[in-house]
Amino acid sequence: MGYERRKQVLHETIRGWMGYFKLADMKSAIEDIDKWLRRRIRMCIWKAWKRPKTRVKNLIKCGIKPYWAYMWGNASKGYWAVAGSGIMQQAASINNLRRTGYPCLMDYYVQLHRM
Repeated sequence: MGYERRKQVLHETIRGWMGYFKLADMKSAIEDIDKWLRRRIRMCIWKAWKRPKTRVKNLIKCGIKPYWAYMWGNASKGYWAVAGSGIMQQAASINNLRRTGYPCLMDYYVQLHRM
């Protein structure tokens, strides 16, 4: 699944899910699910950067210092572990994910409960 298709499916799914549960007061549950979803998105991004050379290049583009980009780009850790690391959280921060078009559950939640 490409980036744009993933974003579209996430928007549709979250919109439908939030519409179904909009009467519930579940802010803490939404925050936990949102954290998990962001980590899952980071994992998918890391998987898409298949080769170490690509990972290093993209980490540098995201503002990571070259030394750390090289260390993490060539690391042999699992996808889920790297997605939870400080490097990926910095490279694919909440603001970066929003700017690139990925949905945020809390944004939908706040939007529904303001009405």
